[in-house]
Amino acid sequence: MNATGVRIAGVGHYVPDRVITNADFEKMFETSDEWITTRTGMKERHAVRADEPTSDIALAAARNALAQAKLSASDLSCIIVATVTPDYAFPATACVVGSKLGVPGVAAFDMEIGCSGFIYGLTVAASLVRTGVFRRVLLIGAEELTRLVNYEDRSTAILFGDGAGAVVLEAASTDSFLGSELGADGTTPSNLYLPFSGTADPAPTAADIAQKKNTIHMNGREVFRFAVTKMIEATNVALDRAGMTAHDVTWLIPHQANRRIIDAAAKHLEMPGERVIVNIDKYGNTSAASIPMALSEAVASGKLKDGDVILFVGFGAGLSWGAVAWRWNMNGAAA
Repeated sequence: MNATGVRIAGVGHYVPDRVITNADFEKMFETSDEWITTRTGMKERHAVRADEPTSDIALAAARNALAQAKLSASDLSCIIVATVTPDYAFPATACVVGSKLGVPGVAAFDMEIGCSGFIYGLTVAASLVRTGVFRRVLLIGAEELTRLVNYEDRSTAILFGDGAGAVVLEAASTDSFLGSELGADGTTPSNLYLPFSGTADPAPTAADIAQKKNTIHMNGREVFRFAVTKMIEATNVALDRAGMTAHDVTWLIPHQANRRIIDAAAKHLEMPGERVIVNIDKYGNTSAASIPMALSEAVASGKLKDGDVILFVGFGAGLSWGAVAWRWNMNGAAA
């Protein structure tokens, strides 16, 4: 198979209609809009209906991305969904999305690496295109974390929202993929995990559920310290592999987990605020969906120009981390 370049041909996102505001949390437990905003940068987050599975919001984002790329689902060679809130433990949500798009025969699989999902997915999808395995890959980050939140735990309840973001990658005459760095350390998974969700623990008892052990658990202090360190390290490695420095980056699009984490990482990288894409105030932490959602909004606003260098960087459960350096070329030619 011949190697080729890759570009993002279209982007799209979707968020459900229901909005949870900081004022709503003031009615649930002792907190305030000022406290939440100061510590997280969040004002609102969106939440799905009970009858709205992850495949539905992934589908909506996918259709928006395909429309922008002026492509149909039949043009796709592969579908990848990054999510930790799949429709089912199996089959893969990507298979369901393919069926809903009307292309049930297209290759499809999921990636479960938490908030790092889009970074990992972008590296994998770009590699599949660049090596000639697939011509076009639809990559979707889609999460419904409000289903897993303990709304009695102020430290985590305020953080998470639902949404989906998608990109269409295709073979191109020039290469947008400049370099990446991926990493993970599963030594202490309990720093950010869903305890009763797999085979490591027995099925939860009624007492376990009463204690909310089937909801997200996080050691916020450890995650914060890890996040800033790894975002900086991953960025430096990815840029070094691209033969660049932070001064060559036009836009930083980070995972939207916490405004203080974003600001701390941007400061260390000497990235001015006007070059950092942030929408955490509207959506909260949407895990694997956060970076493609931020990218989609940046494109819609007209901020990105062909030739711009974008640095995608994120971290998440695992603990995992990653960064991708990418040259924007959405108006370029397909190969």
